This record gives sequence, structure tokens and C-alpha cells, in this order.
Amino acid sequence: MDAKTRHAGALLVDCLRAQGTRRVFAVPGESYLAALDGMHDANDIDLVLTRHEGGAAFMAEAHGKLTGEPGVAMVTRGPGATNASIGVHTAMQDSSPMILFVGQIATWMRDREAFQEVDYRAFFGPIAKWAVEVDDADRLPEIISRAYATALSGRPGPVVVALPEDMLSGATAAATGAKVEISRPWPEPRSVDAAMAMLGAAERPLIMAGGGGWSDAGRAALKAFAERNDLPVSCIFRFNDLMDNHSANYVGDAGVGMSPHMKELISQADVILALGPRFGEATTDGYALFQAPDTKQNIIHVHASDREIGKVYQPVLPIHAHPEAFLQAIADTVLPVADGRAAWTQKGRQGYLAFLNVPEQPGTVDMGAIVRHLQDVLPDDAILTNGAGNFAIWPSKMFKYGPRQRLLGPQSGAMGAGVPAAVAAKAEHRDRTVVCFAGDGDFQMTGMELGAALQSDCQPIVLILNNGMYGTIRMHQEREYPHRMAGTAITNPDFVMLGQSFGYHAERIERTDEFSAAFRRAMDSTTGAVLELMIDPQAITPRATLDQIRGD
Repeated sequence: MDAKTRHAGALLVDCLRAQGTRRVFAVPGESYLAALDGMHDANDIDLVLTRHEGGAAFMAEAHGKLTGEPGVAMVTRGPGATNASIGVHTAMQDSSPMILFVGQIATWMRDREAFQEVDYRAFFGPIAKWAVEVDDADRLPEIISRAYATALSGRPGPVVVALPEDMLSGATAAATGAKVEISRPWPEPRSVDAAMAMLGAAERPLIMAGGGGWSDAGRAALKAFAERNDLPVSCIFRFNDLMDNHSANYVGDAGVGMSPHMKELISQADVILALGPRFGEATTDGYALFQAPDTKQNIIHVHASDREIGKVYQPVLPIHAHPEAFLQAIADTVLPVADGRAAWTQKGRQGYLAFLNVPEQPGTVDMGAIVRHLQDVLPDDAILTNGAGNFAIWPSKMFKYGPRQRLLGPQSGAMGAGVPAAVAAKAEHRDRTVVCFAGDGDFQMTGMELGAALQSDCQPIVLILNNGMYGTIRMHQEREYPHRMAGTAITNPDFVMLGQSFGYHAERIERTDEFSAAFRRAMDSTTGAVLELMIDPQAITPRATLDQIRGD
């Protein structure tokens, strides 16, 4: 198509290409037909057709978290956009770079409550970094460049761009913009010196790492600094893969269901170096481990966004810098050896290892034994994903992540995130083993994305933990309203037949000793696999698995 007469949909696709976009997750819609037309000749952009807009948005969020590039999703107006909002919320809470393009009604129809009309700036404003509507096709390059810069700068997050259909189909001669360059804030030398002086004098220091924007180099730098100076490292909720869990300096995760030893470490620490986390509810045990606004722990908060520093707790040393830039600045630092530090770090490590020593679980399928088997057989670059529910304790707490293994789990606590995340991970790394942990209720929210994986030939291995209930809600129900169960039992389909209907290898596992051979067959399958694990309902009650693991 002639650049002078091409429609804005073609310009949009060229702008995506100019920003380095390699994949788009989408449910097609008539409101953005011109953009789909632009995708027709975009052989260098992988178009993954999903089965639900929530799945597309979840995939885009997971892609952003995994690669550090904005994950891109396209959905139609109205119901399509509202369906996709769950992925936008997840990207915001998880600090994942993401861009959601939404088809929109024609500009001349605005404010008449036209078919599927939504004000996306008002709707997405509270849960996205930026929400914008493009009125002029000639401004597409400007707005798309800003969208990518916004998604990647500071605290990474989601951007929503609404595309009126008359704007998209209109002619434009605008040229694509250059790929945006992102500036990372660098720490002031005096702040670095002050931070190292505080850490060097600390007897009970603790590094808490988390947030978006980390790279393999950053993870390696974190490990090197901690090991060189014998500092204990905790990763915040579902960012366990930021630090090699096999390192003697890794002491566990600070998240939902926090272990007693982790609560003790945080409470007793005299200096906390917070590299990139936001101090949310999960990281602070419901805001109970720190006093607001002034904490008894001396906090050094390093964050790429000035808006996160002092949001809830006032650090004694605020440092506006990207965590990786800060680690670069201290790369060669050797701290003085403070009294008691070695014993403090060793205590943290021993508490973590004791936490992993889970007793035998009730029922004929023991998830503790299964996770130990996965620990032994999964490749050193495996990717694990999960949605939300008590079952997620296994991949997000009980598995030890090596330096090349990754965890994609929603810090937002979104059910249904695991299957789309696994599809996105497999689409990005077709040669790597991707294993999704899903509860039976969790799986049924987005399980249809097995079809998207089948169509795009990127099928993961899915473990469905079937206990016939919404286990987390049942747990709270039993605690708050004992013997009055309502609305938490699930009648399930035949998951094996369902998996087979999508062309996957599928098996049902009713005993622990069946898992090893079944998982080997799953690994050998060229069509992905669904393994249904029949879990005793009592294995998810507060008096069984969770309380044994948490030590409550």
C-alpha cells in the first residue's frame, strides 16, 4: 500500500514494528478491522489468536514480565475491553510493561451511548499508567512512542490506547517514529555511600528484591553482591526467581502465607535494602510487619519510580534509581564484616530450608513429593506459571528456582492467569519446558486458551490440581463460618477428555507413584500435555496443607 494513501491501521502495525514488537495477542473485532488488515502483511509479527480477551491480556502481561518488552494485546470495544481489564489490572499490580489496543466507536458517535461505547480514559484510568484515545491518524506515531516509553519507564506497567474505527480506516501520510530509548535513573554517589555505610554497620541486614524491570544481568548482579558480602536475600511475593534459590544467601519469599521465619527476619532486621519492591499488602503481612509511616527498621528504598518511594513507609534513605543501576554502582563493594551477620544469614537460610521440609500430605496424591520430583527432573531453564488459589503455594513457595528458571505468577492474585501465561511463555521460548500449575476452578476460567496454544503450536504442560472446590475460599469459610459451607464446591468436567479434545496428551493421576512416569510422557509429548491430579479435598483445608506449611 502506498505510504501516502495507506490507512492508519497499516501505520499502526508499522509503528509496532518500529518499536520492536514481535508478537501480538488478540481476539479479532470489527472495531479494529483496519489494524487486522495491517497485520495481513506483517509476517515478522506473530499474531496469537486467543479465545477470550482476558486470555489475550493475561498473555500480554506475562510476555512483558518474561521478556522486559511491552506485551501487546488487541481487543474490540465494549465487552472486549472490559474482558481484557483483568490483564491490565494484573500488569499494574505486577509492574509488567504492557500495551492494550482497544477498538473504539467512530468519533462522530461519541456521547450517544452508541453500541458498545465506553469512555476508556475514565474506565482504565485508575488501573493503568496511562489511558488515551487517538483522534488524529497523523498522531499515531507520537502516541504509540509515548505508550511504549510510558510502559517501560519508571515502574513498568500497562498503557491502554483506544482506536476509533473511523480514525483507523482513514488515510494518513505520517511516518513511523524511531524506537524509543528508555533512561534509567542512576543513584547519586553520596546516596550509594550512605547506603553502603548503613549496610556495613548492620548486624541484621536484609535485602528485599522485587518489582518489574529486572534482567538476567540484574539477577546475576544481585546474587553476586549478596554472596560477596554474606547478605540474606528475600524476594517479594511471586518474584522468587529474582535470586537463585539454591544460594546460601536466599532466605525465602515475603508474600501471602508468609512463613513464621520470614516474619521474624523482617521484624528483627535493623537495615532493609529494598531493591525495587512496592511495599504492598502481601509483602508486609497485611501491613503488620512495619509501622506507618516511620518504621523501626531502617529502610533503604531503591526504586525507579519516585512515586513508589514513601508511598506508605518513609525510608531513612530514599534512592531514586533503577535497582540494576544501583547494583552496578555497588558492583565491587566489599562491606566490613559486622558482628553477628554470618549467624544472622545462616539463621535465615536454615529457616527457609526447614520451611521446605513439608510433611506428607493427606490423600493418595502428595503434592510435596510431586514438587520434589519436579525439582529433580525439570531443566535448568524451565518456566513455571500459576494462577491464584491455595494450589499456587507449590510453585510459588515450595519450588527452588535456579538462576535460569522463571516464575510467572500474578501478584494481583488473579485466577485464570496461569494457562495464558504458559501459552505466552511457550510462544516466546518454544524450546523450553513450560509447566502451568492450575486449580480446577482456576483452570476453568481460561482453560479454553489451550485452543490458542494448539493453533499457534506452543502447547505447554498443564497440571490441574482437582480437589473439587474453590479451595482458598473454602479455607476462609471454614475459619470464619465453620460447618456452614456454601458456594465453594465445584462439579468438574472430565479434564482428561477435555485435554484430548484439544489434541493434548492427557492423563489422570490418582496416586503419587503414578506421577513420575506420567510426567515423563508429558515431557516427551510433542502436543503438550494435561495431567489431572486428584487431590484430597482435605489437603487444602487450614488444618492440613496450609497450616502445616505455614507453621500456624
